[in-house]
Amino acid sequence: MQKKSKKAIIHIFSSFNNTIITATDLTGAETITRHSGGMVVRSGREKPSPYAAMQVANQTADDLRAKGIEEVDVLVRAPGGTDSRSPGPGAQASIRALTRAGIRINRIEDVTPLPTGDMRKKGGKRGRRV
Repeated sequence: MQKKSKKAIIHIFSSFNNTIITATDLTGAETITRHSGGMVVRSGREKPSPYAAMQVANQTADDLRAKGIEEVDVLVRAPGGTDSRSPGPGAQASIRALTRAGIRINRIEDVTPLPTGDMRKKGGKRGRRV
């Protein structure tokens, strides 16, 4: 008889300013654990680094294993909309760290929001003035 393992969903939001990993149950309603790059590094400029993302993924994996969860689905999200549609440097590093930590990944899906209709970039008519 095969042992039934618990499953969870890992939401990875990776921008060029930070990496946030949230683990939820299968419905996505209840948060199991939530960590960000700012929780593991001292200076703000290191938040989006792959190292910070790996540390965050390791903390998330430890919390999941403590709750008895071994299988996950990963949803990767970039800022999207009128912002960048490519995830930051922490996305790939965190997925790699999760697999190295012994968490079995069933699927990886990109859930970046895409602009529909006539969306306007923030900053006004003349753009961001520096």
